[in-house]
Amino acid sequence: MSSENKFFSHGTLEKNVGWLIIATIIVVSIAGLVQIVPLFFQHTTTEPSPGVEPYSALRLAGRDIYQREGCVGCHSQQIRTLRSEVERYGPYSLAGESVFDHPFLWGSKRTGPDLARVGARYSDDWHRIHLRNPRDVVPESNMPGYPWLQKNAADTSSIQSHMIAMTRLGVPYTEEMIANAPKELEGKTEEDALIAYLQGLGISRRYIMVDEVVAK
Repeated sequence: MSSENKFFSHGTLEKNVGWLIIATIIVVSIAGLVQIVPLFFQHTTTEPSPGVEPYSALRLAGRDIYQREGCVGCHSQQIRTLRSEVERYGPYSLAGESVFDHPFLWGSKRTGPDLARVGARYSDDWHRIHLRNPRDVVPESNMPGYPWLQKNAADTSSIQSHMIAMTRLGVPYTEEMIANAPKELEGKTEEDALIAYLQGLGISRRYIMVDEVVAK
């Protein structure tokens, strides 16, 4: 065996931690690039799915509240392609549904149920009761209440700068939409904004699936 083969042998890597770390990083990097790079050229991952539009100013404000209150820590927004998940939550998630999400809120923990398809499943009044005291509608719930949201006015001071920042990330907000944003939030509470955000989650995908079934 040549000295070159001995130097790059499996045994050498096992005995030399430094080389093992370097080799591992190289292999993982190449494997990751092979998986990730092609996705940038697939329209299904870079373009919005049918019916998916940028968040309105009210829903965008609600999304901020959703993150601020830590909802993402207990609720995922990603339905996997498993029969058990599809039957419980609805159609599995597509990458094109999240192209306007910065950051993504897919989550990794389900202390509470997945919310990817919660939009329009319950009335606004149900959500108000649930947010103020979850056990009034779900007795076994361990979710904390958020009664202060009904008293806090929606923040109109930062919504325009937020939308401008989103345009730099590729979200197609128009100048008119940005200009009218504060007016859309006038007279609204944080509770209104959060409910508006929840009521829009996943409805485009669910309605398209229903239309396809009816057409058949």
